[in-house]
Amino acid sequence: MRKMIESFSGYLHNEKHTSRNTELSYERDLKKLCDYLETKNTTNVTAVTEKDLMGYVDHLTKLGRKPATVSRSIASCKAFFQYLLENGKIKSDPSVSLKAPKVEKKAPVVLTRDEMDNLVKQTVGDTDKEKRDRAMLEVLCGTGMRVSELLTLKVNDVDFGKSTIHISGSGKHDRSVPVRKKTMHALNIYIEEARESMISDEKSDLLFVNFSGDAMSRQGFWKILKFYAKKAGINMDITPHTLRHSFAARLVETGADLNDIKDRMGHADISSTQIYAPSKTKDKKSVNTKKR
Repeated sequence: MRKMIESFSGYLHNEKHTSRNTELSYERDLKKLCDYLETKNTTNVTAVTEKDLMGYVDHLTKLGRKPATVSRSIASCKAFFQYLLENGKIKSDPSVSLKAPKVEKKAPVVLTRDEMDNLVKQTVGDTDKEKRDRAMLEVLCGTGMRVSELLTLKVNDVDFGKSTIHISGSGKHDRSVPVRKKTMHALNIYIEEARESMISDEKSDLLFVNFSGDAMSRQGFWKILKFYAKKAGINMDITPHTLRHSFAARLVETGADLNDIKDRMGHADISSTQIYAPSKTKDKKSVNTKKR
């Protein structure tokens, strides 16, 4: 079964073009399933039954796993066994009857506008690192893009003439987002004064790089964020996604239309955007893209 999991991961990468984080998430879930099945002496995918998978879901519940975790595990199972069925590895799908538990969507934890401004202010300084860090935080706080999108930006994705940043997604999810004047200013300073001395390969087109001059990892940026959050006196345990949530919440506060926010955030479905909406929203208006 473990070889089939490796094959499935390769399929996700080569044919579905999923992100590495998505692939790792599927792998973790499926390897945990594999561990469980092996305790039941089931090692071949053709021997897995509906009862086995029901037992695994019950096992996760008894371990106290949250509904969201159980739902993700079920989604991984369904994707995996559907892949096996479509490729003739199994004759029937044992996961077809699995039903995910109802997950209550809670409003995400967000920073206030003052907290976000104070966070960015902690990067003030003349070192190359501080110029880079200020530009990165300005971009995240001012556009709401995902950290994975931030770390794969290319220099040419920044359009100083139009004050926009192009974000590459999968096909139709490509988008260009408006950028505030102060964010463009921070980007210009970083590119003109710091980036060239930080990159290891002068032919590199990556916008942001680490101390070695290479692509920065998510973990690397997370450490940077935690450093400045502590410096700003922000006591909550924030993540890069907290900044994304905070950006969307600010748009809602200004009366932005949910469809406009959906486009700005790059959500595939409006349901992902609705989590930011108050229970009653009146007289919404389009996003104000006026530069500050």
